[in-house]
Parts: sequence; structure tokens; C-alpha cells
Amino acid sequence: MRRRLTYVALAALVLLAAGASSTFAARGSGSVTYVFNGRLLADAGNSSTLYVDVNGGNRIALKKLVGLSDNQNFAVGAGTQFLRWSHGVPTVVAESNLVAGDAVSIHVRAPRSASFAEIAATAARRVADRGPTPGFAHRPLWLFVGTLNSPAANGKLSIHVQSGNWLGLRKMLGQPLDESFSYGPRTIFILWRSGVPTVISPSQLGVGDRISVRIRAPRAYSLQQAEQVPARHIGDHEPHTPS
Repeated sequence: MRRRLTYVALAALVLLAAGASSTFAARGSGSVTYVFNGRLLADAGNSSTLYVDVNGGNRIALKKLVGLSDNQNFAVGAGTQFLRWSHGVPTVVAESNLVAGDAVSIHVRAPRSASFAEIAATAARRVADRGPTPGFAHRPLWLFVGTLNSPAANGKLSIHVQSGNWLGLRKMLGQPLDESFSYGPRTIFILWRSGVPTVISPSQLGVGDRISVRIRAPRAYSLQQAEQVPARHIGDHEPHTPS
């Protein structure tokens, strides 16, 4: 009986994550997003490249760096968006605002089969700058992505959950897909249009919009307990960012 219940639980998780996994499968032979995290080794100025000491990133990006130096140049261009994050709020800035020592994340869209040299030579789509001393979260991230069911009001918003990170999806096992989340005075609401972020109020979220909810809560919490913790960040039409 226990084995049968385990199979059922695993099957439920697979079905819940189907939306996300099918997207990745569709990209299997096409382009993917490579994310490289690190520190700027030189002021950006108005250069065509950024010199970065890479110390992290998503899995597909780091696999391309195996056997290579962690100090690398990445191409940027007229189409690259530069974001400065401060207290959870992103602002579009000029490349010249990026200085040596800043923590940055470089997002490059390139073919899955590309070599690292080809990836680095492709102008980044987005460069996120978090300054010289970015804060570190003390609690794990719970991420839920779905569509807004009804207008946000009275510190609550309901979404039809379609995706999320591993922690969020695991806690969704056996739960309804329509879930209600909390927000408070410190929750940051960001609307993304054509890749440009704008701070908005809860009332500006549109029913049917693609919403991402980020909560910082203990890993041991149940889904119901996490839903009572005010979200740190709620995004409307946030661009996809690989974990």
C-alpha cells in the first residue's frame, strides 16, 4: 500500500509540473537561456563586453564552462537590458552604472548546442546588477506561477497554479490547483512590459494575467502555513528565469 501511495504522489507531481516540463522539452533542440552569475572585474563603461569572474549560474551554463577559466568576457549590445536591483525593486539603468565589484547575473539566449565561445560572443539579453553587497536570504524560496483568478484585495490573491520551483510544487501534492496567497505592506508588485519592470499596486494586477508569487518561509512549513506568510515579491508577466 505504501509503495502504491508513493507512485500516486510521484505521478501527481509529474502532472503538476507538466506545464513547465513540456516547455523545456519543446526547447530541447532549440535555443535556451544561459545564466552566469559572478562579479564584475572591471567597470562596464560603454564597452561591448563585460569582464566577469563567474562563480555560479544555471546548470546548462556551468556545464559549458567546464575546463575553462572562470574569468570571462560576455558580449553586450544595443538590445541588452541592464537592471539594477535594490531592496527587491528593479530599475532600468545605463551600462555605465555597472562598476567593478558588483554582483551580476548575465542572461544569454543561444542554441543548446552552442559552445561557450559562441555563447559569450552572443549579446546578452539582460544583465541584472545587485550592487557590491547583495543580501542573502535566510529562508528558502517558495515560488508559485499561475494565472490570477480574481482581483487582489484585503491582503489576498488567488491564482490557478501552473508551475513553480521544486519546493513549491512538492508542497502542492494533493492540494487544489487554485490557491490563495497573502501579501502585505512590504510586498513588492512588479509589472513587466516588453522586459521593462514597473512598480505597481495590487489593484493593477489583471484577472487572467500570468502571476509569479515568491515567498520566503521555513522549508518545514505546510502549504497552508506558507500561504499565510506575506509574499516578498509578486510579478505580473515576469520574464521566465531559469532556476
